[in-house]
Amino acid sequence: MKPLETLLANAARSERRIVLSEGTDPRVIEAALMARRARAARIMLVGPEAEIVQALETHGPVPEGIEIADPETSPHLPRMARTYHELRRHKGVDEEAALDAARQPHVFAALMVRLGLADGTVGGARLTTAEIVRTAIQVIGKAPEAKLVSSFFLMLFCRDHHAKKGAHVFSDAGLVVDPSAEEMAEIARASAASLRQLVNETPRVAMLSFSTRGSASHEKVSKVTLATRIVREADPGLAIDGEIQFDAAFVPEVALSKASDSALGGNANVFIFPNLDAGNIAYKIAQRIGEAVAVGPILQGLAKPANDLSRGCSAEDILHMIAVTSAQCEAQHVPQPA
Repeated sequence: MKPLETLLANAARSERRIVLSEGTDPRVIEAALMARRARAARIMLVGPEAEIVQALETHGPVPEGIEIADPETSPHLPRMARTYHELRRHKGVDEEAALDAARQPHVFAALMVRLGLADGTVGGARLTTAEIVRTAIQVIGKAPEAKLVSSFFLMLFCRDHHAKKGAHVFSDAGLVVDPSAEEMAEIARASAASLRQLVNETPRVAMLSFSTRGSASHEKVSKVTLATRIVREADPGLAIDGEIQFDAAFVPEVALSKASDSALGGNANVFIFPNLDAGNIAYKIAQRIGEAVAVGPILQGLAKPANDLSRGCSAEDILHMIAVTSAQCEAQHVPQPA
């Protein structure tokens, strides 16, 4: 079974309640209908009820399992405003400002997750990554064990011309601009756990650099080497190598010549980039030239799942993110709403 089919099948078994904060966007509405047909999740669309109903009805009768949450008429709005005020009053947010904030669809959606009214949230078809991530951190918060919120793309290589089929993680390709060695190590450990959660595969982690095993000497290389050492000390059982170049991590023949004793053997499936420049450029090249499917940016390190979309996303991209978010709910054992 292909990775996407596996994700959708796993999501269908639990039918988590996923709230989509941009409920009037045509792509989001189409994705909601696709998700119901696939039984990937129960969907809550946030926005003006009349407008969303009208848009849904152009596709036929509104299917069971799609609900609409209008912030202006929601009975939960006062509770949400109080919660937001409690979270942000230390930053000078008064009760009136908290009420205004809670009415914003992406804040409303995050508050639904925090208060247990939904399992996870997806947004970003119209808003920037900064707005989505900032709200997720402020409202949902970091997981107790997480030192850092970071992101990754699940890169799916399933076409005939792909030499290696399957799922790979590229991290961080969407959020942390220039991680320190300690942050890079945290990203690596979180990304390894994310691969296990989503596709149930054993992670093999490549700490990427322009150098392999001391072939170059530079402070940028030293950062990757230190990060690798931190991960090994924290998780001795994890298959990891670094600093290592991409070809030595991905191509077994190259690995034999550049790093013959590598634990990866040229078969890495988790790629940790030294900075956001490298990660973001790499995933877009793999997507646009290599024709890989890029699902993300997927957030890791939050107390409950909240995920970002690219503003250039399609309805199918949103469907994939709904399935990923459902899988994260299961992995984190998020209690289902009544």
